This record gives sequence, structure tokens and C-alpha cells, in this order.
Amino acid sequence: RRRLLRAWPRAAAALATLPLNDEAPAPAAAQLREQRADEISKLVEAQQREAFREWLQRGADANATAPSTSFAEAGMSPEEVRQTLDAAMATFLVHVEARVASLLGYGFYTIGPCGEELMAALALALEPEDTLSLHYRHLATQILRHHRGGKELEAVLRDRARGYTCSTADPVTGGVHCALGGGANDFMVTSTLASQAPAAVGRALGGQLLRGASAEGVSVVSVGDGSVNNGHFLSALNLAEYAEHRGFKCPVLFVVSDNDICISLRGYGWLERFAAQRVGMRVDAADGNDLAGLAAASREAVERVRRTKRPGMLVVKNLARRFGHAATDRQFAYLSGEEIAAAAGANPLEGAVAQALREGVYASAADVLARFDEIDWLTQQAFNDAAVEDRIQTRAEAARGVHPPRAAPSPASVATASATLAPEKPDGVKVDVMRKHMTRVIDETLAENADAVYLGEDVRHGGYYLVTDGLARKYPERVQDFPPDETSLIGAGIGYAQVGLLPIVEIPYAKYLDCGADQFFEAAINAWLSNGREKNGMVIRLQGFDKGIFGGNFHTHNSLQIPPGVDVVCYSNGRDYVRGWRHAVRMARQGRVVMSVDSTALLNQRHLADRDHQWQTAYPAAEEAAGDDGEFTYDTVSTYNFQPGQQGMKVVITYGNGVPTALRAAAQLKSEHGVAVAVIDTPYLSGVPGGLESLLSDHAGQISKVVFADVCKLGQNPYAGMICELQTKGLLGCDWSCVAAANTYNPLGSTVTFLNEQDIAEAILA
Repeated sequence: RRRLLRAWPRAAAALATLPLNDEAPAPAAAQLREQRADEISKLVEAQQREAFREWLQRGADANATAPSTSFAEAGMSPEEVRQTLDAAMATFLVHVEARVASLLGYGFYTIGPCGEELMAALALALEPEDTLSLHYRHLATQILRHHRGGKELEAVLRDRARGYTCSTADPVTGGVHCALGGGANDFMVTSTLASQAPAAVGRALGGQLLRGASAEGVSVVSVGDGSVNNGHFLSALNLAEYAEHRGFKCPVLFVVSDNDICISLRGYGWLERFAAQRVGMRVDAADGNDLAGLAAASREAVERVRRTKRPGMLVVKNLARRFGHAATDRQFAYLSGEEIAAAAGANPLEGAVAQALREGVYASAADVLARFDEIDWLTQQAFNDAAVEDRIQTRAEAARGVHPPRAAPSPASVATASATLAPEKPDGVKVDVMRKHMTRVIDETLAENADAVYLGEDVRHGGYYLVTDGLARKYPERVQDFPPDETSLIGAGIGYAQVGLLPIVEIPYAKYLDCGADQFFEAAINAWLSNGREKNGMVIRLQGFDKGIFGGNFHTHNSLQIPPGVDVVCYSNGRDYVRGWRHAVRMARQGRVVMSVDSTALLNQRHLADRDHQWQTAYPAAEEAAGDDGEFTYDTVSTYNFQPGQQGMKVVITYGNGVPTALRAAAQLKSEHGVAVAVIDTPYLSGVPGGLESLLSDHAGQISKVVFADVCKLGQNPYAGMICELQTKGLLGCDWSCVAAANTYNPLGSTVTFLNEQDIAEAILA
């Protein structure tokens, strides 16, 4: 094993074989550290750690130029100064150990916070109820916030080490990534630039809506200077300014740290011009090397936002990026050797410690050195401990937490429901088209859930398809129009969910989901990324989908994104829609993200053929929780013309507008060829419904042919994955095929590219 450990490329593999119990003779990381001490000493981060230690040993230069603001003038008590410097030193040392861990093969994240250690001061301005979403370089703020929140520094350091080593004990991600967060009001940041910003504005708006006059929290979000160019940031900034312009309370603070470089792209002074010309809110500035000044500016900015309920921005200037972006950063390709050396040596701790010594916070530099050595030892021990903790080993472990648990189905739910066609209107029962039922069940949801909020574009006047007609009059504060920007719309939905609201987000047309795609994927991934801690429970209504002659491809889009973490459903009739919507709302309550896809052609459809009124249904009342009128769960499927016991059955499996299309094809096949065809409606598209598995398994010997009729474009169709899963489980032993819409775009004024009756009939007869 020792021979294995000496070989750098094989170090990680060797670590995996070391004992993970208390009987281990020595921590694996400590063994590696001893064996490769010479290599560690050559790391620039380790060299700078020793340089700072030597500076303290020399007594620290307390005669350096004093900053303009004293700690007392900044409102910092001696204890707060010590806490802040503890967090700053811990930030430096955590990064050193992250680089050591990477070198030795048990660390996997090296994006560095060094140069921004004094950002810890921002935490002094925050109250426990303030929400916080931090740029990945702002580790210092996170460390101090957790420490001030009651966690011992040793525990904070251990949790951070767990993130870098991908330990399953990491309280933030459970071992799937390295991210800041972990506190009750801390929200993670993914690696997608500035993607944390729209949700932060949503939390500001949502907190005011949820708590009203009693809301005191500020939503704080931080980014780097490069992020201000990103669409996420611009979208969030615009929404915050738009909200203020409209008179809505929006207590959000954007914190921008300016190290004047974005990976390899220099800043060229753009941030200053951007803030002056493009930002329409109050902008404060602070020097990132002046601890007292930064603390004072942070408190002033946060308290102004808290008091006025208006958005603001704090720009932290003059920061150095000390050791490049990450360990893989080839700085020599775009910086000179002198520039690299100057940045590495620009240690903001020195000025802060010198001021603390001058103002008597510490008795001597020796006291600071002792504390630095203590934190260094604690940090090394934290990484040693984390290195031998369990990491994810199996696919099952990696998939854990993709979805929050499902809500238990109502007792009346059944796996399959036999749907019957009623050509005549039942006596005394009002039937209606799908759109009317949709409006009614959304009304029902808003009436029964005081925390439910419907947000979209042009929804207050009823929307493009009249689905929200009249709802704004009944719920004026909870039916909200947003500017036409799907990024901020979905991001606001995420923020609403994170503060405890139940958002229903309407996307006006399916193609427009592309415009907010990254926020959609952010909503999808957060449960997994946070090991189930951050739940963005919401319902997304995706309309403008599938067959139609108006609007062309951009209003009849028929491709669906179904990422892990999203439950996608597409109902074929009003009755199923209502029952399925109720279930979707319960799932959102569990923290799941549900996307209900509306087929445009079905919204006002009354007839299956001629004027038979077969596609109008009765509204299933909520109290009718018996038999077929129970909730439509994800495992529920509906069958038409299905004859148990009949040999040689031919079956079409479909969803949405494919159901009436398949039923018309079945009628044609029966009339012209004497071929009987059953239709199975499977609204749940994110996996194989349990009801479908049961049908195919229980009637395997009776079904001779299966045709999957997918309304999406061939090659982008949900049934492709479902077919693979069914085939793997051995449930497609019969002859089967799949037909789908044409793999092209949809022209204006024509329906030729959509799935049609002829496609299905030909597949059945083939």
C-alpha cells in the first residue's frame, strides 16, 4: 500500500482501499502528507502560508499606513474583529488544504477564495432571517456566518473539508459536489455563472408576499465582476429594478466582488462603467483590503435595503485573485510572471492584522500567530478526517435525492382506470371542455391554498388561451404578471418556493421554455445537489404545445425536455387534467417540481368525430374521492376499448393529443379493416407508470402488438426512454414499434408535421 501511495496517479485508488474505521493505524491523508512533504512545500499556496507565518514571527508590520476607518468607527467590537479575522485566516488555510488534497488525490475542488478573505465582514451585517446565496469565492462570508450562528469553528472547518473531499457526510451536498451553503437560510450556487441571482430576487419578492408588513429579511446574493455580463444577472437586475419601479417591495442586495479578471479575461474597468451607466439602484462601494471600511459599508448597504425594502448593490473593489482561478488555471498563458507573483503575495490579512494590533484587538503578533497555527492545525485535521469518510460509490447512491419523496396517493387512486366514451350528455351533469376545467381547478387551488401564487406573462387578463380568465379579480395579489423574460420568471418561482410559497409558473408557449432553460434546470437539480435539503416545490404550466395551425413552430413546439428532478405530465381530457392537477399540487407540496404540459388542440375540443361531444367531460368534484374520480397519480393510466382476456390484442400507447388521434385511428381501423385496437393513455412521461407496467405484465400473453404513438418529434420523444426501460424489464415481448411527429420544424398554417391518424393506422397494420 505504501508503494501505491507513492505513485501520484494511483493515490486516489489507494485511498479507497484504506480502512474507514477507528482501527485505522493513521489517517490516510496524514500518511500521504508525510510521504510527499517536498511536493507540498512547492505549492505556491503552501509557500504563501509560510510567508504569512514568517511575517507574524517578525512581529507583523504594525507601522503600515492606517486605513481611514477604525474598527470602532465601523461599529466592530474587538470580539467581532477577532471572529472576522478567524474566518479570514480559515478561508486562506482551507484553500491551502484544498490544494494539498488535490495534489494528494483526495480533494476534487480547487476554485480559490484567496484575495477575498476579508469578505467575511459581510456576515457581520446579516441577521439569521436574511437569505444568502454566495459566489463560490466568498467562502469567508459563509465561514463567519456559520460560526456566528453557533457552530464551533472546528465543526465549520470539518464541514468545509467534507465538501472538498466529496464526503457523503457533507451537510451541503451529501458528497455530490462542493458548494457553499448548509445553513437554514443559505442557498446553494451551482457552477452556472450568476444563476443564483434570479432566485434571490424571487426570495425578496416572495418573502414580502408571504409575510407582508412583518417581513424583515433581506435577500443577499453575491457574484464576481465577470458575472455582471451574464444573462442571469442582467435578468435578475432588471426584475429587481422593474419591481421597484412598479412600487413592489424588493429587499435584495447584489454584492459584486471585483478582482478585475474573469478566468483569463481582464476587467478593463468595465464594472465601474457598468455600475454607473446600467444600474438603476443605489450602488455602494468598499475597498476589499480595508476590513473596517468593508464592514461599515456592508452594514450600511444591508440596513438600507432592510429599511427601505428597495434593491441595492455593493461593489467590493481592489481585490487580488491570489492563486489563479483554480489549480487547473494556466495563468502563465495570459499573465506575466511578475503579475502572477504580485497577485500571490497580495495578502489582505496583513493589513487587517496590522490594524488589529494597532488598535489593541490583539496584545501581540505572537497571539495572532498562535491563533493562526491553531486554525491551521484544525484545518489539517478536518481534511485528514474528511479524507477517510465514505464517498459515493454506486449509481444508486449517485441517484439518491434526485426527487423529494412522492406524496402518498389518495386511498381511492387506482393503477388503471377504464375510460368510457359518452356520446350523449349525461342527464343533470354539466360537461365542458378541458380549458374550462383547467380554469376551475386552478381557482380551486388558489382558494384552498393561501400560499399558492400564480405567476406568468399576461396572465391577469386571462392569458393567451383564457385559462386564467377571471382569476386576477378573485386573487389580485396572487395572480401576477411578470415582464416577458422566462429566466426571471422561473427564477422567481424558485425563490418563491424557497421562502415557503407554492408557485404555479405559466410558460406562455412551450418553445419559450428554451429562453429560461437554465433556470428550469436549476429548479430540477437543486434537490439532488442539496441532498434533498433545498426543495423547489412548484408546478410549471407549459402551454402552446403540439398541434396547431397558428403561430408556426414557435407556438406549436413539440419537443420536451425531461431532466432528472422534474415530473412531466400531459393530460388528454379535462377530467383527467383536474384529477392530475390535484395530485401535482400535492407533489409540489412535497418539494417536487412538476411540469404540466397542455396540448393546445385539446383546450377547446368538444368532439372526437362529427358533433359527438365525446371530448367534453364532467368536472370531478374534490369530495368525490371514490373509484375513477380519485386523484390521477403518476402510476395511473387510462384505457379505452381494452378487453382483458381477449387474445391478439393490438394496443396503442400514447398521451396528450395522441389519445383522441389514436381513438380516431382505431375507429378507422375497425371500420375499414375490422381490426380492433385498444388505447392506453399514459400522462406521466418522466418514467414508466406503474399502471402501464401492470397492464403489459398481466396481459403479456394476450397482447400481440404495441404501437407507441408519441406526439413529440422523432428523436426527441419521451417514449424513447420509456421503451428502453420496458424492453429491459422484459415487458415488450410482443411485436412493437414507435411512431412520432416528423423530425423537423412546424410550418405556419399547416399540421402536416404532427402525429396523425394515418401514422398510427399504418403502424398497426404493418
